[in-house]
Amino acid sequence: MTTQPSETSLSPADEAEHDVPAPSPAPADALWVERTGTRTYTGRSARGAQVSIGPASEGAVFTPGELLKIALAACAGMSTDRTFARRLGDDYAVTIHVEGAKLLEEERYPKITGTYDIDLTSLDDDARDRLVTVAARAIDKACTVGRTVKAGAEVEYLFQPESAGREVETPA
Repeated sequence: MTTQPSETSLSPADEAEHDVPAPSPAPADALWVERTGTRTYTGRSARGAQVSIGPASEGAVFTPGELLKIALAACAGMSTDRTFARRLGDDYAVTIHVEGAKLLEEERYPKITGTYDIDLTSLDDDARDRLVTVAARAIDKACTVGRTVKAGAEVEYLFQPESAGREVETPA
């Protein structure tokens, strides 16, 4: 079923607030990776999803950096889905390209850019500008992955040697 685009008289800020998906409860589903070979892993969820992870030289796998970028693009897309569907119709098409060069000496991505490939030609300039503003605000408000990357997150790894049966913390 396709819904028709709608007109609105809300301000861009109110539109963004209206379009942000309701918060979902934090998933309790376990996530883990299992080693499958030298520097290769399969990422799994308790829901049965899986993804192959490894270095680019392994072929049909995602690198961890690619997964980070894909997670950002998918999160942005999910955050703007209602915004675009309400204005363009449920059957709108979009591809979000994502890129970011790795800073090798620091082992990080200093900048990641997502680019929406979406047809907005049915809108006049003002409507297009307003929609882009509302979409950007929806991403800023609802994209958990982007918000986490921008703010930074405390990352901790614990080691649980099977033979010891106790948790071993890494030094700070």
